[in-house]
Amino acid sequence: MSVCAEDALGKVESQLAEKLGPQRFNVWFKNATRFDFTDNYLRVSAPNPFISDWIERHFSEVITEAAREVTGNDYTLSFAIDPELARGLGKKQPDRQVDFIANNPERLARQQKRPALDTAGPAIPLKGRIEDFVVGPSNRLAQAAASSVIEQPAADFNPLFIHGGCGLGKTHLLQAICNGISEHHPQLRWRYVTGEEFTNDYVYSIKAHEENVFRTRYRALDVLVIDDVHFFANKRATQEEFLHTFKAIDAAGKQIVLASDAPPKMIGHFSESLVSRFLSGMVVRIDSPDVEVRAGVLRRRAERMKVDISDRVIMHIAENFCANLRELEGALLKVVALAHLTSEPITLGLADRAIRDLIRQTAPVVKLSDIESVSAIFFGLTPADLHTSRKSRTIALSRGIAMYLARKHTDMSYPEIGRFMGNKNHSTVILATRRISNMLQANATVRWLTPSGDREQNLATLVTDLEEQIGLAGEGNAVQEVPQAVPTQTTCKPGAASQLTVAALASPIITA
Repeated sequence: MSVCAEDALGKVESQLAEKLGPQRFNVWFKNATRFDFTDNYLRVSAPNPFISDWIERHFSEVITEAAREVTGNDYTLSFAIDPELARGLGKKQPDRQVDFIANNPERLARQQKRPALDTAGPAIPLKGRIEDFVVGPSNRLAQAAASSVIEQPAADFNPLFIHGGCGLGKTHLLQAICNGISEHHPQLRWRYVTGEEFTNDYVYSIKAHEENVFRTRYRALDVLVIDDVHFFANKRATQEEFLHTFKAIDAAGKQIVLASDAPPKMIGHFSESLVSRFLSGMVVRIDSPDVEVRAGVLRRRAERMKVDISDRVIMHIAENFCANLRELEGALLKVVALAHLTSEPITLGLADRAIRDLIRQTAPVVKLSDIESVSAIFFGLTPADLHTSRKSRTIALSRGIAMYLARKHTDMSYPEIGRFMGNKNHSTVILATRRISNMLQANATVRWLTPSGDREQNLATLVTDLEEQIGLAGEGNAVQEVPQAVPTQTTCKPGAASQLTVAALASPIITA
């Protein structure tokens, strides 16, 4: 860290205290967090995931603003867990945080806005509608299952579990189900929440001694829809409560709809009871959309924006953006914005100028954030766990696989991967990548800890499953060449597959 940046840390904390007030600053920041400047990142370290998650959700904007006012630069926030900070917490610090949450005016306001238990859902419809969902080979089965649930809830597909990558339409379908039920079955009570909202609702009910209110709110529903259910991973109490909720709703012959970034068996630290119940229903995957679906999404979006765009421009955008639908719509918005600012008609030339820096000439670029997320979900962790300095068997294995896949499928250098994954030294990335490569060459089996005990699996099979979830199926499993010594400078791109001489590595995660 530079001297200038080091001097600025104290000023950033003072600015935060002034903006937040002494009570909130003392509860969430004093002796509980640490700030570090690294290149264009401002790293916020917290002693546990609870504090880190709360700060990220409630104070990200004010932290960025304080850093900008002190340094004059815009920094990207990076959140990490550092258990060493727990030693600096006073004995009553956790109680102070619980009291703060219990008395938080924002939370009280949210509670007052909660609908009565006998209502059939929110008064304001959700965004997604089944009529607006563009159907193609990649999502036809999921759309058909959602339509069936709308027509006859709890008849054929119960539970319905939809999984797929980010930005492929899972949330759209879940919201469409809720809107469809509200329209066709107004007498039914439904509720749409994310996994995080369900968890927070459960935690708040415990703190406020309102467990019975919580259970009545959810178990009396006719249709329960939960998005991002993988958020329950590694949360035993939440999983236990959800299991009882699931049983109550299912026993009453009511409908449950779930969505996740990964299929049930690929979500780590999920109880066997929940996984078996998910698999007892309809599990359907949404794949990346083909060009016709992407073009259809653009046309629907253009209609809603009341913009006239030719098919040539639509196809130009659709052919060059394949990753997900959000990226596709973002490109369209940029084209429309440029046309509006320049008062030009939307032509192929204008579209090309608008999205030139975004166009993908080849296959979709694999993002390290996607690799990190898929690896963390499989092992029941969060990306923040991989950023810590902890070296437990599960975290070390998940982190090593993420680093190996990042090096294999992206153009990022070792230092870039290290900085992204919690500011790790580039030599750490090299050693982790080498270890995973050698283990793959040796066809090793890996073992890690789960709530139900040790679990083991062939590493090559595990890596192939993760690559399939990331959308890299069929790209081959050639072991990437890694250096056998730590170089002083590492900016080269991954080399071709090589025949390495396998050396047995002493590692706690290798089994004979």
